[in-house]
Amino acid sequence: MILSGLEIAKKALAGEEIIIRPFDPAKVGPNSYDLHLADKLVVYEDEVLDMKQQAKTREITIPAEGIVLQPGRLYLGSTVEHTETLGYVPMLEGRSSMGRLGISIHVTAGFGDVGFKGFWTLEIHCLHPVRIYAGERICQIYYHKIEGEYVPYQGKYQGNTGVQASMKYKDR
Repeated sequence: MILSGLEIAKKALAGEEIIIRPFDPAKVGPNSYDLHLADKLVVYEDEVLDMKQQAKTREITIPAEGIVLQPGRLYLGSTVEHTETLGYVPMLEGRSSMGRLGISIHVTAGFGDVGFKGFWTLEIHCLHPVRIYAGERICQIYYHKIEGEYVPYQGKYQGNTGVQASMKYKDR
């Protein structure tokens, strides 16, 4: 079962099972909530990424005039919104307006974990050079009801404070 936009708003305003900060009722859709792009991007500097080593990264601040994304490059971004979810599985998808510009907002990590608390790291890539801007609605979050008992997420990305590069190297 996917929650309706009205149910997302009701739960987010109550601030118990779904928390979205900041929350704006105008960003509620029929069955999702729009999230915005923060003003920082992270790019990998290593030519070859080694999953057993911490990769070198560089942070880029998106200027007011925007930044042009280049095809073949992975940009890690973050949502402006901090979310917390209990009792529901959060899912992230790109907005159709972004897809029509050739922008994808996740490679494989659109599936969230029940109990996750933090900002969503976006794995942004594009098919054509495209200028993006901080603060734009870039993706949408929606929620599935979870059945049965569960253990809330307590993994290495819990409580992040912005863009988070891969920590695969911590898996031993």
